[in-house]
Amino acid sequence: SHLLFPGCELTASTKSYTFQVDEKDDADHILALSVVCLTDGAKDECNVVEVVGRNHENQEIAVPVANLKLSCQPLLSLDNFKLQPPVTFRLAAGSGPVHLAGWHRIMHREDASFEEDDDDLSEEDEEEEKELAPIMPAKK
Repeated sequence: SHLLFPGCELTASTKSYTFQVDEKDDADHILALSVVCLTDGAKDECNVVEVVGRNHENQEIAVPVANLKLSCQPLLSLDNFKLQPPVTFRLAAGSGPVHLAGWHRIMHREDASFEEDDDDLSEEDEEEEKELAPIMPAKK
């Protein structure tokens, strides 16, 4: 299921935010970042946002994902950049405020729930097609 990631704001006083999930729920979690943007009160300075995660050797790695500046790049669309929680977002430079938003996807590992999900999707698609079909020719 998809949950809206309500997002977080990085500022001079709150330079990092960690997104964590309950790892005991036997599901795969994906956090997809869709947008990083400067919000009200941002100064015209470089704001560098890093994603801090762990590699397979459990070493911390920080990767810059955005360098925002009001005058040239106030917003960056990340096209659902997928991350594996727990993940930390950090304002490595600048004082923000920088807002991050996206989606939190939960995929349950039992095979049964995959089948259910597929059924739900195909039924919804069929319904949409039925609803849309009569409307289409009228537009021409």
